[in-house]
Amino acid sequence: MKPTDETAKELFRSGLNCAQSVVAAFSDELHFDREFAVSISCGFGGGMGRLQETCGALTGAFMLLGIKTCREYTDNKDRKEVTYAAIRKLTEEFKAIHGTSDCRSLLNFDLKTEEGQKLIRENHLHEMVCEKCIADSIRLVKKIISE
Repeated sequence: MKPTDETAKELFRSGLNCAQSVVAAFSDELHFDREFAVSISCGFGGGMGRLQETCGALTGAFMLLGIKTCREYTDNKDRKEVTYAAIRKLTEEFKAIHGTSDCRSLLNFDLKTEEGQKLIRENHLHEMVCEKCIADSIRLVKKIISE
């Protein structure tokens, strides 16, 4: 099954965080164990452990670029350089769409507090912001992988 933004959004709605949903959506295409990937990406939601730093959907996409690159290159120096360049490109394109890659700026509420989480739910920001970030991350990673 080809990963789609709808697949990732469904995974997000089922309870996976933003990073997990992006990574898990590619498990079939990139041939990796979905449950292991969900475990590894678990701490990256909410801008990494709800620290609201780099968007979790974006960090999930970073992981995918690493998986793809590490399968194409055997030398670790090459793997790192190609992956770093792809991550810079992905981040630049993500920022062009959203104006930032920072979860805090994207949501504009504090995920670390009950009040902030309540306001995010009441304002439907998971649907309006997070799902858009997920869809854009999926689209951008597909574009970069195909180049």
